[in-house]
Amino acid sequence: MPELRDFAKDLGLANVRTFVQSGNLVFKTSEPTGLALERLLEEEAAKRLGLQTDFIVRTAEEWKRIIAENPLPDYAERDPSHLLVFPLKQARNPQDFLSLQNAVAGPEIVRGKGKEAYIAYPNGIGRSRLTISVIERHLGTRSTGRNWNTVVKLGVLAGC
Repeated sequence: MPELRDFAKDLGLANVRTFVQSGNLVFKTSEPTGLALERLLEEEAAKRLGLQTDFIVRTAEEWKRIIAENPLPDYAERDPSHLLVFPLKQARNPQDFLSLQNAVAGPEIVRGKGKEAYIAYPNGIGRSRLTISVIERHLGTRSTGRNWNTVVKLGVLAGC
């Protein structure tokens, strides 16, 4: 994580912080933003770190909305480690999330809107067949998952 922090600082990002060993960065920047920022981070990570990875960026306001619009608040309250938020690389339509839910063979619950999927794993994530590769295949976009505890802690770091 120190190397990731240094990388972000070297790119001119301000107030750079990381959260445990999660691969999450919280920082301030005015330029570039959105997709241009994701591309810059991906290109520079490949060049400077030899790392081929996706960066999925959300603003503090977007993160605040992710928390506020959680469609599974009961899971967030009673079992936050089994509720995951998947920020998506590209927005999806409601039918895509319904298609993913219909493909689920287990007890998992899928909800989503735009650039986020929320998935409850009542029997645990490790036992589930609803893996990141299944999610990405059905939604047709790259993603990463964070449990609700991490989502809330990142919100605090981002000032939400």
